[in-house]
Amino acid sequence: MSRRALTLMVAGFLTLMLGVVGALLPVPYVVLSPGPTENTIGDVKGKPVISIEGHPTYPTSGKLSLVTVAYQGGPGNRIDLFSALRGWVDPTVAVVPEETIFPPTSTAEEVEQQNTQEMTNSQDDATAAALTELKIPYTSVVSVASVQKGLPADGKFKAGDEIVSVDGTPAADRETVSAAVRKHKAGEKVSFTVNRGEQSRTVAVPTAAAKDGTPIVGITMQIRYKFPFKVKINVGDVGGPSAGMMFSLGIMDKLTPGAMTGGKAVAGTGTITPEGRVGPIGGIQQKMVGARKAGATVFLTPAENCAEATKAIPDGLKLVKIETLHDAVKAIDVVRTGSGTAPSCPVG
Repeated sequence: MSRRALTLMVAGFLTLMLGVVGALLPVPYVVLSPGPTENTIGDVKGKPVISIEGHPTYPTSGKLSLVTVAYQGGPGNRIDLFSALRGWVDPTVAVVPEETIFPPTSTAEEVEQQNTQEMTNSQDDATAAALTELKIPYTSVVSVASVQKGLPADGKFKAGDEIVSVDGTPAADRETVSAAVRKHKAGEKVSFTVNRGEQSRTVAVPTAAAKDGTPIVGITMQIRYKFPFKVKINVGDVGGPSAGMMFSLGIMDKLTPGAMTGGKAVAGTGTITPEGRVGPIGGIQQKMVGARKAGATVFLTPAENCAEATKAIPDGLKLVKIETLHDAVKAIDVVRTGSGTAPSCPVG
């Protein structure tokens, strides 16, 4: 073999090896793909997704499916370049920068914890929205979620304390409490009336200045609902708030006579507020693929996701534009009865 041929062969081999090694190097991207779907009026691992105690329930049929997105990659578990390239050519998945899912200031564990907390909050909001739509009364309170160490509230509040009023003003919501604190200068005392268990007490807490100068006392707050009966939601490892609307529909179906879908398969996604407003979510294209694979022919789509969703509608799936929980109920009535029309996501 000539020296030139040998040189070319060695160079080609080295180029190939460098390409192989390069393809296996970890890259800061995350691959999003269709995740599992769960029927909110069905079971997961032999247990009902939605269980209701203390109120009459009724038989259901069909599917009201929530949809999820699975991901590969992230800090400490990065994908290789080959996996990213394969994802880029697969129309059913998306490859996004790592920071889209994992903010640089958060660890993977913190993101998972946040997703879990968002799921818990969405379940409470979904129950509130369902009861609001059904005109079943309930109450809510502002409670302490956590206390920051070293700030004035440390040692004076505990997680779970219910804030009744601030400086005599009823604590209608978190913003009311925050606004009352912001009226004070740093160092001035704020008077809180708080329920802890069966006891009510008044606590005077001085404010401190945050980095931007805003007066704070050092508590994070959450809304806790007091429902007239117990609603329990079981979805395993699913996280995030995007199943809120579908939880609300599942709860309503169980609380009212007759099968909401008439035995048909409906899937959807969207966050929910206690008032019933449906909000946008991420991963809409992957969720549509998952819905179609699960047999859905109708997909309830948050209005703000319509523009993105219409770019890649799976064959056989109809997108229905949803702005409120009431919109979703009316759309399912159309699906069940076959009469009337539901607003579709505009194409183009």
